[in-house]
Amino acid sequence: MTEILDQQSSIDDVSYDQLRQLVGLVDYDESRDPFPVKAMDAVVFVVGNATQSALFYQVAFGMELVAYSGPETGNRDHKAYVLKSGSARFVLRGGVSPDSPLLDHHREHGDGVVDLALEVADVDKCIAHARRQGATVLVEPQDVSDEHGTVRTAAIATYGQTRHTLVDRSRYTGPYLPGFVSRTGTLVRAADAPKRLFQAVDHCVGNVELGRMDEWVAFYNRVLGFVNMAEFVGDDIATEYSALMSKVVSNGNHRVKFPLNEPAVARKKSQIDEYLEFYQGAGCQHIALATGDILATTDRMRAAGVEFLDTPDSYYDDPELRARIGEVRVPIEELKRRRILVDRDEDGYLLQIFTKPVGDRPTVFYELIERHGSLGFGKGNFKALFEAIEREQDRRGNL
Repeated sequence: MTEILDQQSSIDDVSYDQLRQLVGLVDYDESRDPFPVKAMDAVVFVVGNATQSALFYQVAFGMELVAYSGPETGNRDHKAYVLKSGSARFVLRGGVSPDSPLLDHHREHGDGVVDLALEVADVDKCIAHARRQGATVLVEPQDVSDEHGTVRTAAIATYGQTRHTLVDRSRYTGPYLPGFVSRTGTLVRAADAPKRLFQAVDHCVGNVELGRMDEWVAFYNRVLGFVNMAEFVGDDIATEYSALMSKVVSNGNHRVKFPLNEPAVARKKSQIDEYLEFYQGAGCQHIALATGDILATTDRMRAAGVEFLDTPDSYYDDPELRARIGEVRVPIEELKRRRILVDRDEDGYLLQIFTKPVGDRPTVFYELIERHGSLGFGKGNFKALFEAIEREQDRRGNL
């Protein structure tokens, strides 16, 4: 989507209208929102080795290391690395002290997301509303300060052991949060390398237990004031062997979107069942990253060793696909060569591709998505995608 966002440009230089197209934003009245969320603040992971994971995300995902906390900064419990790509921010935390709670969490769940942090303008207003609506407040509103200013934070619980930290950094100029110091990586970019491979987090998908999807949809409606954006049930989201159900909630401007999945009864184990088994509970299954040029991003990530799901030639050779998709910015043959999926809805079209799980457990994976007007999630690709996932499950012996 080079006409929307040149990869050499800064995210700060992108107009609001361009950002709306990139991540599917809509107009909305913030003054009527009981829990106004401005954007994703960070996706926070617990990993087995934060030092090595930070290098992986720099090399394979092209992210920039910007901040660090660890024993050298007075944090004896764990190391934490902050990486950015456009407005997307990842925080990787790994236990150092033998009695660190992060090590206990990792033993149970493996590498995974523990916090989907949200940027808000008024932490106290949001927490007051969440409390009235029955949310579990994990951290009361508090100020944390250093020489760069003050950040106000709080946290509420969501599905599994995941939380939403609420962050107001309007009075802060530091690299991330108090307690972190600026840190830059040592990687040297090739002269022809783009400044970044992706510009924003498009959506984060949560997997919950059988029968609990509607409960968590209602939670986001009631507590965070999110609206229902899409629903996929029945044949929309099933294959010959496995099935699931999915609903999508988003904040008012659609900058933050959370699809929620639960397994459905089928002949064999679904990808949701597999995730819940190996993660040992509900959690964030995959993170979609908005890119301006999915072809270049896929090529560079694949060259760096990232593995993507395969799609059979028959998907691209199907005349019905070509008739339904119409004209897109690149020839179908180029998408076929890279195994990129394409879908069109009433608003436009999108291009997408999914990685294989990036850790040892078959849990967390990534999606690259390039939007051209479409606000959807690739409904027309669900069957091809889930069949690709099933092939990988079968290879792992988990179907």
